[in-house]
Amino acid sequence: MKKLIAAAVATSVSAIAMADISITGQLKTNYTHKDYQSTSVNDSDVFSSEGDLYIKGKSGDTNVVMNIGGLDSTSASDGTIAIEDSYLTTKIGDVNVKMGNYDNGNNPLRASDRSSRFSASTSLGGFKLGYLNGNGNTTDKQNDEVSIGTELGGVAVSYAAKDGGETIKASTSMGGVNVSYLGLPSDTANSDRQLIEVSTELSGVGIKFGQADAEASATITGDSWMGDYEGSANEHTNLAGQDVTAVELSTSLAGNKVTFRNITVDGYASAGKDWDMNKVIVTRPLASGATLEVTYKDINDDASTTTDVEVLDIELAVKF
Repeated sequence: MKKLIAAAVATSVSAIAMADISITGQLKTNYTHKDYQSTSVNDSDVFSSEGDLYIKGKSGDTNVVMNIGGLDSTSASDGTIAIEDSYLTTKIGDVNVKMGNYDNGNNPLRASDRSSRFSASTSLGGFKLGYLNGNGNTTDKQNDEVSIGTELGGVAVSYAAKDGGETIKASTSMGGVNVSYLGLPSDTANSDRQLIEVSTELSGVGIKFGQADAEASATITGDSWMGDYEGSANEHTNLAGQDVTAVELSTSLAGNKVTFRNITVDGYASAGKDWDMNKVIVTRPLASGATLEVTYKDINDDASTTTDVEVLDIELAVKF
């Protein structure tokens, strides 16, 4: 009887411990065909996969997060599994604290960056006050940043002063139309960047417009619905002084989500560097729990006669 009780207690303690740990993740597999318009470039067919595993532990008001990425492979090589994020969040009195190695988040104007960081925030009299410090001394790495945010007349606004520049944000909704502004003024001459986005829905059709501008010495390096300009394997090589204009229309059709995007890049700092892309995305949830996504891209690049290409990508993805 004592052994039975001990086993029951051990099982109960184990269940309680496991209840504070969650494991989620995602995996996608892709087939990508590229058909180049130039006969001097070989067409390609590539099978690839990309996976992530998210582990979260909780103890009171403290959370520990470990994100494992790098579960990537192509027909040519396999990726290396690595811990991409490892950080904790907790509270010290009324102050929220986040500390560890983590991504600085998606931003259409600049590339994401993983680094060791410390941030603290609290609310005081209708204002949110924040402090962030990360390794590095560039504006994109967010080194030594002090921020303040509030709401004024239905407009959410925030301002951050940081080493090398500033971040200004404003967003509101008026009559079903969402409007947002992001500005990244820089202490370096001719290096300011800014973005305006407008979105709404009309007769079941989602409509989105974005306009990103960069001064002559600045570069838009973000990865967003407006295009992937991040890293070396992006849709368009990074160009200083580029402007990006994007329009998106989306709707539901026969159980599918259908999205059309037109993206135009004006590389005014360099002659002949304009670039545009038409993109159609069809997404359908499957009864199996996976999601099927078919993407077609037609890219026209004035920078080179060998980079005009049509791309067909078929993706199966699952989250768990």
